[in-house]
Amino acid sequence: MPGEIIDGKKISTEIKEGLKQRIEELKAKGSTPGLAAVLVGDNPASEVYVKMKAKACEKVGILSEVHRYQQELPESELLSKIDQLNREETIHGILVQFPTPEQISEEKVILAIDPTKDVDGFHPFNVGMMLAGKPTFMPCTPLGIVELLMRSGNDPSGKHVVILGRGSLVGRPLAPMLYQKAKGGNATVTVCHTRTHDLPSVTRQADILVAAMGKAKFVTADMVKPGVVVIDVGTNRIEDPSTKSGYRLVGDVDFDSVSQVAKAITPVPGGVGPMTIAMLLSNTVRSCEMLSTDRSTD
Repeated sequence: MPGEIIDGKKISTEIKEGLKQRIEELKAKGSTPGLAAVLVGDNPASEVYVKMKAKACEKVGILSEVHRYQQELPESELLSKIDQLNREETIHGILVQFPTPEQISEEKVILAIDPTKDVDGFHPFNVGMMLAGKPTFMPCTPLGIVELLMRSGNDPSGKHVVILGRGSLVGRPLAPMLYQKAKGGNATVTVCHTRTHDLPSVTRQADILVAAMGKAKFVTADMVKPGVVVIDVGTNRIEDPSTKSGYRLVGDVDFDSVSQVAKAITPVPGGVGPMTIAMLLSNTVRSCEMLSTDRSTD
């Protein structure tokens, strides 16, 4: 019998409905959450992501600004724009869409953003606070994964979680989030990567398996144990002549086979993706709440 589908679209909608009430309360006090997105260049995927985020902001009542620049934008001009946004009281979250052109250092961009407006959760200050067990803003995709697990009734507490991938966007920050002594944590965590020996023997130990390697359909049914909960973070294009676009999106997990073994599994698309945007909105609202409180006590 196929496993339960963990519906990221449905759960993200529930989260956004909850945000609407918090936003109305902020507006009643004279504050409207504001998110500024900065896009440099003409990367089609980045353009789509920025439009999706702006649309999501509009639906919940968050003020959204999109600042677009040509591919040739000097790094100094982008850093100057970030400095300006840091000082704007109507902006509570700053999002610079990556990747940036080669003349712009993503590290410098991250460091330039005020940590109190770092709603992506990438600034070293926020990463350090998370590792210290005193999180301010946590990275959106890992946070979305934790929310998916909790809201689908798959609390990681006491479970063995195996993460495939140690990248800076998912695997690296997700591990401490899952083993911290807090709600949504208390798991035993194993992180696997390209140097892991006998990978299937490790993945078969997982009560919860998170796949975030960027390899289409890498995880197969023989690599998991019956009853596992699978979170598929991968988004890979594969050719499919039967579709209008000539391709379709698949995850890092072979959904058809693994779903027959798993207790629960996220689809691609419609699993982790919608949660990432929901967490970006949630972080923006939280920033507005924090900054509004700070100003009221000045």
